[in-house]
Amino acid sequence: MNGRLMQLLCYLRPRYWAIGFIKLYQIFLSPFMGRTCRYGPTCSHYTVEAIERFGFWAGGWMGLSRVLRCHPWGQSGFDPVPELLPPGSCWYKPWSYGFWNGDHIDPATRLDIPKD
Repeated sequence: MNGRLMQLLCYLRPRYWAIGFIKLYQIFLSPFMGRTCRYGPTCSHYTVEAIERFGFWAGGWMGLSRVLRCHPWGQSGFDPVPELLPPGSCWYKPWSYGFWNGDHIDPATRLDIPKD
């Protein structure tokens, strides 16, 4: 195949569309909403990194679990994208990609726990 055609087909992948929509959100909506994410990195940056590292399916589910954890009664702190997929995760159990509670976050970085 022609090199330009391959490049065009590469940009038709869902990964690039998802990242593009998140970047649009970061540029146009996020500045008006203010700093509301309880985690570092922010949920949108986390999702972009997860999609870049693990692809649209796994990274998208990881990002969704992160966004759903980001609420006033949730946990907080430093929560980077993991280096490897969680053990036991597979494509036909998409919920297994995400961390649906904040138990994996280091307590030293948590902002919702009072410090002595």
